[in-house]
Amino acid sequence: MPLSIINSIASWFLKQRIHQIELFLKYPNEVQEELLMNLLRSAENTTVGKQYDYGSIKSYAQFVERVPISSYEDLEPLIERTRQGEQNVLWETPIKWFAKSSGTTNAKSKFIPVSNEALEDCHYKGSKDLLCLYLNNNEDSEMFLGKSLRLGGSSQIYENNNTFFGDLSAILIENMPIWAEFSSTPSNKVSLMSEWETKMSAIINETITENVTSFAGVPSWMLVLMNKVLEQTGKNHLMEVWPDLEVYFHGGVSFDPYREQYQKILPKNNFKYYEIYNASEGFFAIQDLNYSSDLLLMLDYGIFYEFIPMDTFGAPNQKVVRLSQVELFKNYAMVITTNGGLWRYLIGDTVRFTSLSPYRIRVTGRTKHHINVFGEELMVENTDQALAKACQETQSEIVDYTVAPIFMEGKQKGAHEWMIEFKTPPKDLTLFHKILDTTLQSLNSDYEAKRYNNMTLNPLVINVARENLFYDWLKQRNKVGGQNKIPRLSNQRDYLEQLKALQS
Repeated sequence: MPLSIINSIASWFLKQRIHQIELFLKYPNEVQEELLMNLLRSAENTTVGKQYDYGSIKSYAQFVERVPISSYEDLEPLIERTRQGEQNVLWETPIKWFAKSSGTTNAKSKFIPVSNEALEDCHYKGSKDLLCLYLNNNEDSEMFLGKSLRLGGSSQIYENNNTFFGDLSAILIENMPIWAEFSSTPSNKVSLMSEWETKMSAIINETITENVTSFAGVPSWMLVLMNKVLEQTGKNHLMEVWPDLEVYFHGGVSFDPYREQYQKILPKNNFKYYEIYNASEGFFAIQDLNYSSDLLLMLDYGIFYEFIPMDTFGAPNQKVVRLSQVELFKNYAMVITTNGGLWRYLIGDTVRFTSLSPYRIRVTGRTKHHINVFGEELMVENTDQALAKACQETQSEIVDYTVAPIFMEGKQKGAHEWMIEFKTPPKDLTLFHKILDTTLQSLNSDYEAKRYNNMTLNPLVINVARENLFYDWLKQRNKVGGQNKIPRLSNQRDYLEQLKALQS
């Protein structure tokens, strides 16, 4: 069958989903209410369902009254029972897959349960919807005339008591539908390779002869791969390697600090960038418009959403609101109840709503990854945007960064200390410093107030990292790979001190 016909059939098939998406756009709160009741009915005979008597819960108010907000530590004993092979604990159908957390911040790994429903009705459905929304907005797309170059994690699947664990990307590849495998590159064998440097070379060797039309992966790691492709091929930009490239689907970390670097190596005026918001716990939101930074919250993936305003987060008067009660432009910690057996689970991400009809969000950071030592409430969104502006105005480029507080001692005031690894350093670091600081003040009024006349916070301090410092830090912790991320902000100095020790 000619590729043009395959492209047309695939586009038609995927766009049939638009009518279902329109349903939750029109009735978002009703869809969420019904979804919660279905989750409760499904799990009423599980261990957790019997503990909280899910069978008698008839309303959201009763659900909130009875079921507490949970952290991973709260659910861990039940998750461990499931990992040992016991079933019907958190969810009604057997769970044999567990996504091993690949974050850099916890020495202890997390094992997120992934049910068949979570795979089919959330993760894979999200992947199809991403293509559906993209194709709906780009009628002339020829994406299926070629393949998508995917870059996931670097862990294989491991077995324990007839249950299996690994990076989410490895689990998705292991269970991948035929339609997804047919349209992807590299092969599953290469995608699941564990040793990162060997894997990068294998990906390049296997994909440079393919007709790649799209990319999918985390911006920081994908940029490493792209630069290695140019280095190996001797080409000036990626359009010389893959002339039919048209879109990059990205998520995991903010794209802002890397945007200009991508535009240099993908010099095509109508090249598209589409952002997604997914995690081991679920697939949550998708960019649904061309050239937008807002993500449509997907409401029919078997995930019920609640939100904690960050101004009350962790306080005795902590509030929890449902979707119908959120307000525009406030920062919220996200709480999810899922078809994978997570009940009122605090995922650790913060978001703000940019639209209430439909519900669109932006990811602003992590509940643990912000700095509020001096009342400045600095979020990752602020530092990413300020860094992007400083880079743009000084024609510099970064690889990665992290920020920590300098604590007050005696008469010494506090400050923020940065570690930044540059790909292209600024010619004038003093100017870079000034733009970064003033932009942060313009983006965050709390930070501005603390910086006013150096009253509470002294000017920020910048350490210029040596080449490969962040890579070496991750490698030292066996965290190299497509799903691992540098912690951007911290209220403690642990990460920064470790990096400084490795720097010297």
